[in-house]
Amino acid sequence: MATDLETALLDLAQKHGLYKANAYRFTLDAVHFTVQNLGETRHVTGEELLEGIRRLALERFGPMAKTVFEQWGIARTEDFGAIVFQLVDEGLLGKTEQDKMSDFARGYDFNDAFVRNFDWLDRIVSDPPESKA
Repeated sequence: MATDLETALLDLAQKHGLYKANAYRFTLDAVHFTVQNLGETRHVTGEELLEGIRRLALERFGPMAKTVFEQWGIARTEDFGAIVFQLVDEGLLGKTEQDKMSDFARGYDFNDAFVRNFDWLDRIVSDPPESKA
């Protein structure tokens, strides 16, 4: 099944030509991450997903998140909306009647979310360098 999903994501990336397959994979991962952090299995809103994307990106990529997203063709939160709706069209995600692309237009600035507001001090304290003893 994982191979089928990977093939579907590669096909989707090729079909639309805007985003790399990793962008679709990350978005699916972010949906699961967001649901897990809500503590209940339910549909997530665009706003909730954008927050999940922000948190997962910082966890996985730290201050490089914006650069990683740019490499994948993602420059704005609206790009995640486009990815979500492409995943919906392919049957890989579901949506409700209330879900719309504009839910992703009220997102955040990538410089603020991933670069300027990255908590370097917290990262240094929580991830001390390994000793060379």
